[in-house]
Amino acid sequence: VAAGARQLLAHVEVSLSRADEERTLAEAAKARREQELTAARTAGRDLKAELDKLTDSVHRGEVLGAEKRLRIEQLETKALEELGVEPAGLAAEYGPHQEVPPSPPADGEVLPEDPEHPRNRPRPFLRAEQEKRLKAAERAYQQLGKVNPLALEEFAALEERHQFLSEQLEDLKKTRADLLQVVKEVDERVEQVFTEAFRDTAREFEGVFSRLFPGGEGRLILTDPDNMLTTGVDVEARPPGKKVKRLSLLSGGERSLTAVAMLVSIFKARPSPFYVMDEVEAALDDTNLQRLIRIMQELQEASQLIVITHQKRTMEVADALYGVSMQGDGVSKVISQRLRQP
Repeated sequence: VAAGARQLLAHVEVSLSRADEERTLAEAAKARREQELTAARTAGRDLKAELDKLTDSVHRGEVLGAEKRLRIEQLETKALEELGVEPAGLAAEYGPHQEVPPSPPADGEVLPEDPEHPRNRPRPFLRAEQEKRLKAAERAYQQLGKVNPLALEEFAALEERHQFLSEQLEDLKKTRADLLQVVKEVDERVEQVFTEAFRDTAREFEGVFSRLFPGGEGRLILTDPDNMLTTGVDVEARPPGKKVKRLSLLSGGERSLTAVAMLVSIFKARPSPFYVMDEVEAALDDTNLQRLIRIMQELQEASQLIVITHQKRTMEVADALYGVSMQGDGVSKVISQRLRQP
């Protein structure tokens, strides 16, 4: 048994050595296969990238070819529509095999007088040079903008409209100057008339006020004497025995009598054929009423007075009375009575 075990052990050791060698060989083969697989995968990726590039290139070539064909068709259509020339005839007359005529002179350029000078002679077609000329021509065309074939007619219409508006403007300026002159003259006349009327009225007011208020003082004052067109008029009234001058501090009868004095002053400064007064003496007592009646009698000498009143003393100095009476049936009736013969 021991001998058999030793043989078996030797056999196992030999098997292990052989297995190690085979494993080493297998690992080496595996490493080589993995390297080959990695190289194959790398080559596959490279080939796929190259295929993608070729596919894209082919696709771009097809797209570019389609664009070129579409561009050619558009150029052929444009040549027929705008120039009325077949593409074959256009290529025959203006193709690259034809010489290019000399370009027109640029701004400030002086062409040589010799017709055989190279500048005045046609030159062979060079695509780069002609593309440069085309870009320069396109820039100049863009600077010109869109061409309006009706520009001359529109310009003539606008020029006529401008002339008409200019004439209208001159007429307006002249009319404005005339109106300003008229306004100036009217202002001067109004200022003159108002100044004279104010002076006469202020003078009469002082006299009338002193008669209606014996011992009192009254006057008219301009708020802005330097500007007679916009000035206001203040009335100062100081009845006898009082120091106040403002109308708001006077009694109702005094204010009423002051207003009557102002009104009579205007009548005296600028007389009128007739005057109409409505209840001007309603708030006056007998003394002030008698003073007002004397002034009314003075006004009667040169004018006619129509006075609406309920005061008997005022009615006594009238030449004629007119009243309204209502009968029992409710119908109004005008009654007149002449007190004095003319």
